[in-house]
Amino acid sequence: MVQKVEKIWLDGKFVPWDQANVHVLTHTLHYGLAVFEGIRCYLCNDGKSAVFRLREHIDRLFDSAQIGDLKIPFSKKEVSEACKETLRVNKLKEGYIRPIVFIGEGVMGVYPGDNPIRLAIATWSWGAYLGEGALEKGIRVKVSSYTRHHVNVMMTKAKISGNYVNSVLAKREAMKMGYDEALMLDTEGYVSEASGENIFMVKNGAMKTTPLTSILPGITRDSVIQIAKGKKIPLVEDRFTRDEIYTAHEAFFTGTAAEITPIREIDDRTIGQGKTGPVTKELQAAFFEIVRGKNPEFKEWLDYL
Repeated sequence: MVQKVEKIWLDGKFVPWDQANVHVLTHTLHYGLAVFEGIRCYLCNDGKSAVFRLREHIDRLFDSAQIGDLKIPFSKKEVSEACKETLRVNKLKEGYIRPIVFIGEGVMGVYPGDNPIRLAIATWSWGAYLGEGALEKGIRVKVSSYTRHHVNVMMTKAKISGNYVNSVLAKREAMKMGYDEALMLDTEGYVSEASGENIFMVKNGAMKTTPLTSILPGITRDSVIQIAKGKKIPLVEDRFTRDEIYTAHEAFFTGTAAEITPIREIDDRTIGQGKTGPVTKELQAAFFEIVRGKNPEFKEWLDYL
């Protein structure tokens, strides 16, 4: 359950949470074309609050809108400031930020005509996305019966709402079978990503992650890659199969919501020792030091309120 706050930013002004409504004939509700972001704000070691990699998230929002042919009626600077102001208005020291660009009501049918392009920004408190204890103990994963989108079927580089029907079906399937998350393969049978996360595997101290060929370019994924390079941990971006990851010594998901979540089991096969491995622990520790302002080397990733 999303924790209710006071205000939501809607089309340039704040409205009470319960009044942030749209018409039932909102075009996006029927046809799924919207773009969104998931962003986190953390309470830092010095008592201040900072949004993690806000610039990169807003850049990706606008890139997604460009791919989806949606013209955002606000500038990047205005949207960035609105994200921070929404946190301030709701007195949130840390939390999750969800900007969404969508097509409003007007004409119906697949072609939206000149229906208005609208923008909403909501914030709320959100803890561990994949469940309490997931960051420490790891999660159980099932390879999904649903295949991830092909690049010539959907726009895989855009965070488009309609793309996530694929994710919802995969996640529900995994949960009904008693697992915590779904791992999806691409149309050629290689490991792609999860319902809302990128994936890394570790074997003999070296890391591997799916290349950006057909997956969403995750910002947490990029952060982990940069952290690993700084720590001289060998890393390649290359395709791998499900049987290869079965033999991994460690595996973990990355994402704004999931942060760095270890995987202890895939398809009822124990990964490594069945607990968070040393490389994952090292990356987790480094990541949380950065987001909480304890590492000045990465201070440009923090946008203080």
